[in-house]
Amino acid sequence: MVNPEIQGRTYPSTAPYLVGREKVREFARAVLSEAPIHVDPEAARAAGYADVVAPPTFPVVVQEATLAQLLADAEAGVDFTRVVHGDQRFTYSRPVFAGDELTATLTITAVKQLGGHSMVTASSEIADVAGDHVVTAVSTLVVRAEDTDAEGNDA
Repeated sequence: MVNPEIQGRTYPSTAPYLVGREKVREFARAVLSEAPIHVDPEAARAAGYADVVAPPTFPVVVQEATLAQLLADAEAGVDFTRVVHGDQRFTYSRPVFAGDELTATLTITAVKQLGGHSMVTASSEIADVAGDHVVTAVSTLVVRAEDTDAEGNDA
């Protein structure tokens, strides 16, 4: 079971993540985006952007480092082998562009128990090098009870 005492815990900011143009293109291909602004700098500039624009779900790449801190925290009690991704949301101040250098700070906003399972909601505040907010990525992780398999069936 996840330690409910981690609710409210904030982890240190991650090392800066430099958003590379090719990483944006790779992510766009992976999510089957056909929008030219995600792969073509000229199309992005014609649309008023400085460089290619990351697809809306790209911040999970930056958030991953913050979630790694939670998973590595022995006090949290999160058994990664039992984690299922439950929900993901994004709230933007502005789009993410190639060339952005982003840091993220994770806060555990909720820990709930439901039918023996733990639900951990984690909010990653992602900012640029000037410290300006870019996007908040909120994930809910479901940590399955020890007596169930990946589909939630009794083991």
